[in-house]
Amino acid sequence: MVPTDKTPFTLRRATGTLADGAAKLAGEIGSTSVEAVLAQANRLAVKRGASAAMGTMQPRPAEWYAFDQKDNDTPDWYPQGLTCGEDSGQVGVPVFVASWYFKPLGVVERGIRISFLSPQTLKYQHALLVEAKPDGSYGPINIHAGGIAWYGDLLYVADTTRGLRVFDMNHLLDLRTVQKDLGDAKLIGRQGGRFNAFGYRYLLPQTDAWRLAASGPMFSFVSVDRSASPDLLVAGEYLEEGSAGRIARWSLDDMSLVDAFAMGQRKIQGGMSFKGRWYLSQAANAATNGRLLVDDGSGKVASRPFPLGPEDLCMQGGRLWSVTEFRNKRVIFGVSL
Repeated sequence: MVPTDKTPFTLRRATGTLADGAAKLAGEIGSTSVEAVLAQANRLAVKRGASAAMGTMQPRPAEWYAFDQKDNDTPDWYPQGLTCGEDSGQVGVPVFVASWYFKPLGVVERGIRISFLSPQTLKYQHALLVEAKPDGSYGPINIHAGGIAWYGDLLYVADTTRGLRVFDMNHLLDLRTVQKDLGDAKLIGRQGGRFNAFGYRYLLPQTDAWRLAASGPMFSFVSVDRSASPDLLVAGEYLEEGSAGRIARWSLDDMSLVDAFAMGQRKIQGGMSFKGRWYLSQAANAATNGRLLVDDGSGKVASRPFPLGPEDLCMQGGRLWSVTEFRNKRVIFGVSL
């Protein structure tokens, strides 16, 4: 990790009408809590399931949770980002939150979604992320959502070339509060007096944004460092060719830019700092295991075994967690530090 010019990572707030649109939608539908969502979650993860995700990894992770067979096998949605309740510091139960992006061609764009997963009950629930307008209309958000970080009430979502999109968990909306059905599964927005969200029960509208002051950097992953003072937001670049990616940090007090580093590595899908160390999740391909790279500041980088297709990183329960993306190999897994 080599210090580099931080200036390109300067962010500017770009709220626009996002807060007004989210408030309008929340006022009409009514919000719910993460705890309530988990209590009635409609899907069940499998403890230590989808073991193909481990590939040749030895030793295997301390723990892992596979998404159900439908979500593991779908060619339509791909997991990317991961954050957790300890990142937030304000949720009353252990929980992981994973982001997915919609991939198929020739159909209506469905944007991005998140999954709330309880490691205690193994139950999980999807919610669709949307962009609302002040008139109460809303639609999908067509981005990659390569990384997410939850701090306080706010969920930060990586928007690859623009910066960060922000969602307020206080505006987690339950369509069941205003209608008995979930609308038309093929539609999004208001149609015939009903709310539609491609069949999803829960919506989370965008409330804010932080945009790059100038083009250049990429936001491929995001994490929270609660070991620093002040707490830090961390984001960096996934690059396959040319220069290795960079990583930067902002104060979560005011989103002021703190520092930036050249990682010296390509294909980094997740990165975070914790107690003076850097942890980087490095991808390979669907048939080759990834690696966890650990830089302790001594000038040497240790390489540890990781599953196939590792993505974003977060810290919970004293373990480092990530999520894998490839079909039938989709798990949230944790390793010891």
